[in-house]
Amino acid sequence: MSNDENFAAAYREHYWAVSRYVARRLDGRSGEVEEVVAEVFTVAWRRRADLPPAPLPWLYGVARNCLANAVRGYGRRRRLVDRLGNDEAAHGRQVVDSPDADAPGGWVHEALARLSSADQEVLRLTAWEELGVDEVAVVLGCGSRAAAMRLHRARRRLRAEIDRLAVLGGAGC
Repeated sequence: MSNDENFAAAYREHYWAVSRYVARRLDGRSGEVEEVVAEVFTVAWRRRADLPPAPLPWLYGVARNCLANAVRGYGRRRRLVDRLGNDEAAHGRQVVDSPDADAPGGWVHEALARLSSADQEVLRLTAWEELGVDEVAVVLGCGSRAAAMRLHRARRRLRAEIDRLAVLGGAGC
């Protein structure tokens, strides 16, 4: 197959997986998902000669970089809005959660949020994207042994955070 055909096949096969990957990491900023996914496949098109035979982990690696750019851009826009005084607080709007706003299993997300972004990413790649260690290594740009070690350490730190939340009484587990 030609590079163009390889790209078309990767796009058809993996568009929704990449979209879900991006959406889970943009937490509520759904307007940016399509933009980031478009950037991922633009990069993939430009580098279609580099597409590996199993392109999904490679596409996740590209998505990580595109997400990093999007997050930096979001931060810059947020700081600009704050400097201009055009934030929600300035307009008297305030959102208050209802008492039953905690989602089931929210303690897991709370424990995950307490970890470093690197730990969160390796855990999400294995749990959400269902990647094996070798595929995680491709996404992270490291060797399989390093990826396995990162995963092991991230799981250990997550368990410690879950235990800490349970002791504080916030986990309900």
